[in-house]
Amino acid sequence: MATRRALHFVFKVGNRFQTVHFFRDVLGMKVLRHEEFEEGCKAACNGPYDGKWSKTMVGFGPEDDHFVAELTYNYGIGDYKLGNDFMGITLASSHAVSNARKLEWPLSEVEEEVFEIEAPGGYKFYLHNRTPPQSDPVLKVTLAVSDLQKSLNYWSNLLGMKVYEQDEEKERALLGYADNQLPDLEDLMKRENQKILTPLVSLDTPGKATVQVVILADPDGHEICFVGDEAFRELSKMDPEGNKFLDDAMAADKSDEWFSKRNKPKASG
Repeated sequence: MATRRALHFVFKVGNRFQTVHFFRDVLGMKVLRHEEFEEGCKAACNGPYDGKWSKTMVGFGPEDDHFVAELTYNYGIGDYKLGNDFMGITLASSHAVSNARKLEWPLSEVEEEVFEIEAPGGYKFYLHNRTPPQSDPVLKVTLAVSDLQKSLNYWSNLLGMKVYEQDEEKERALLGYADNQLPDLEDLMKRENQKILTPLVSLDTPGKATVQVVILADPDGHEICFVGDEAFRELSKMDPEGNKFLDDAMAADKSDEWFSKRNKPKASG
């Protein structure tokens, strides 16, 4: 069996240029690959939109051994309503703190040497002003849940995550990952009457590998996409032309100009 691990977190972004500036120049992440699609994803990877969209993977190192961010951009969508589920991503990076100060990006010290910073779109990050304890500066992703015990049962007992910390008084827990095969996982969720948003399906990326995915929803509706290991390793190889492809796509994107000329706002997601 392939080893199961958390791969990335998806951000839907309305302003691709500002968002890329934040992740690339403030946080110091690298563009690992960039892909453009002419029509919506059949597994709704880009949300409930049928039009042109793009996906940019950014991180501190290769996807094979780093947790990364997926920036999903739908042409024609200018902003997205921010929910109350995503609480933030925590990083250990004195470099990111230094970058933010140099670029005069607002920082708020919430604890000693821990700074809150906000990405375009309102997504929060927490920066520990120190060197990372490991090769990957990403320490954790924090999600809000309505019932801690129900969520622990789902993420730990059903999805196989290990509980590293649990605080009953503060009603929070820290989990990390173990093993899976997609058909077995889908069968388990069916037996347990859990929500499957997208049953096992194959997704094509033009010129790259075809991957199999199953998309689930936890008790609070957080979407979790499981992807087959072998094809994903092929798909996720770092593209040395990723930066250029992204910059070319942003330069060619005239959607803001199109809406401005017609005195119309972009749609909200």
